[in-house]
Amino acid sequence: MITQAFVLGAGLGTRLRPLTDDLPKPLIPIFQKPLITFALDHLIQAGVKSFVINTHHIPSAFDDVFGRDAALRRPQGNDLPGPGGRPSGPSLPIHSSYRDCEVTFQHEPEILGTGGGIKNIERLLKPEPFVSYSGDLLTDLDVTALIDEHFRAGNDVTLALRETKHSTDVALEGNRIVDMAKRYGREGRYDFAGVAVWAPGIFERIPPARHLSYIPVLAEWIGQGGRIGGVVLSDGKWFNIGSRIEYLDVHRTIKEQGWKPAYVNEAEWPVEIAPSAVVDPSARLSGFSSVGAGCRVGADAILENTILWPGAQIASRSHLSNCIVRSHQTVEGKHIDVDL
Repeated sequence: MITQAFVLGAGLGTRLRPLTDDLPKPLIPIFQKPLITFALDHLIQAGVKSFVINTHHIPSAFDDVFGRDAALRRPQGNDLPGPGGRPSGPSLPIHSSYRDCEVTFQHEPEILGTGGGIKNIERLLKPEPFVSYSGDLLTDLDVTALIDEHFRAGNDVTLALRETKHSTDVALEGNRIVDMAKRYGREGRYDFAGVAVWAPGIFERIPPARHLSYIPVLAEWIGQGGRIGGVVLSDGKWFNIGSRIEYLDVHRTIKEQGWKPAYVNEAEWPVEIAPSAVVDPSARLSGFSSVGAGCRVGADAILENTILWPGAQIASRSHLSNCIVRSHQTVEGKHIDVDL
């Protein structure tokens, strides 16, 4: 069993702009539930009890979901203040909790990439294997099967793989990854599915304080005889929510197929209309429309496959189709296929 995990929350979400201008992508709501909490729920079901989440864009936005306990801040090593009162090394970690599990946030003032982000949280993990999980991922793939294979094979790293439309960078023979991004001239067939198991030896292979992807690190390790495994997990749903189309598609799947991952802890989820929202009785909602907390929808308004983030205000007789309305925005008139 693995009890610790690193959830990547520092992405900029550039393909989702302007939606992510004032909200980090891992916090975008899915029928009123923040995206990153699906990752935490999934890992809790697999036995994880403590999390580290890295942040970069608007780190204060995580307060609304997790809260912060300033009393748990502790200077560690080169976190001690340097000249001018600024930290001389990595930012102070902030501690919180989720479903009785410890959550530690590590801010990256300058984004470090997937490999650099792993190195940056080394001191926050026990010297034991850990799981990494992309914070913009919504899936119900079998994490336990990935963990079991990691220990069965005695791997240094084990990646969850899928055949997707995004990439074919990973070449696999049996359960062993033999190439990544054609480093050794081998054609790949699989894409990294955003979840991996790592032995603590990875930290020795990543230089500190550098922006770095994990791909060249793993590719080099493969050439040096590292045991880099892969498990193809094709069953279940898998959404890498990087665009508005994918964001709308996951709502459509949840609504039309009644999909609810078994690990989701909230009995009442999905919530199509938040309890604090006010929707005029004459308004018409259809498809996978979702109305967030504190929203107001006026008389005779029509919402078709439209998602309202918390605090959005929709004027009477407005007509929105395939739209996403950001938090606290006021909208009137007719709009189709736009973010507002």
